[in-house]
Amino acid sequence: MRQRLVVGNWKLNGSRATNAALLRACVEGADFASPAKVLGVCAPFAYLAQLQEVLGGTAIQYGSQDVSRFASGAFTGEVSAAMVADFGCRLAIVGHSERRALFGDTDEIVAIKFGMAQAVGLTPILCVGESLAEREAGDTEAVVSRQLQAVIAAHGVKSLAKAVVAYEPVWAIGTGKTASPAQAQAVHAFLRGVVAEQDASVASSLPILYGGSVKASNAAELFAQADIDGGLIGGASLVAEDFLAIGRSL
Repeated sequence: MRQRLVVGNWKLNGSRATNAALLRACVEGADFASPAKVLGVCAPFAYLAQLQEVLGGTAIQYGSQDVSRFASGAFTGEVSAAMVADFGCRLAIVGHSERRALFGDTDEIVAIKFGMAQAVGLTPILCVGESLAEREAGDTEAVVSRQLQAVIAAHGVKSLAKAVVAYEPVWAIGTGKTASPAQAQAVHAFLRGVVAEQDASVASSLPILYGGSVKASNAAELFAQADIDGGLIGGASLVAEDFLAIGRSL
């Protein structure tokens, strides 16, 4: 049975005070969380110590929204994967569409970051997804395959045995639009098929999450699809009641 996950991505949000209330509520309500049904939180680097303080020793996993492609050195402003791991993190998002579009993370850079995360024992959550223009042009499969194959080419298909993939259609992130369960399932099945062509065992155990305006009202139907193993949650992860409701839909 594949591991199922709901992971919150706070993006550029939070304060120590609001985080404290949110995290306390999550800890109190996460009675469903287990190694098989993971509830996770990925916060800005500045709050990793707070996550360690509040979530350390609980059933909730936590991590970062990115890692540097560099291990150390004269790279002012960067945060290495080893630094993230030093705070007890277990997760690291790499290749989020906002990093790709706004900060120049190419497929090759994302693949390097994926390897950096794994090298220190973090589980990378590899994000893939197409823009609205790419979907309308019929290029969805080509785009997500290219993004996934870049990591496979760099690290081998077996690297995915210790990773999570998240399909996030760019046109559905923060827009209120959501891919229909059938649309999402089709891409998830395609991604699993890409991996299966190279290693069926890795493909069958690979968790593939959906991200794109997931809410408490649509989570259960999305997560019921055969190849959707949970969600990478943006805005709804900032409201404990909504985030927990989504988690209970696993």
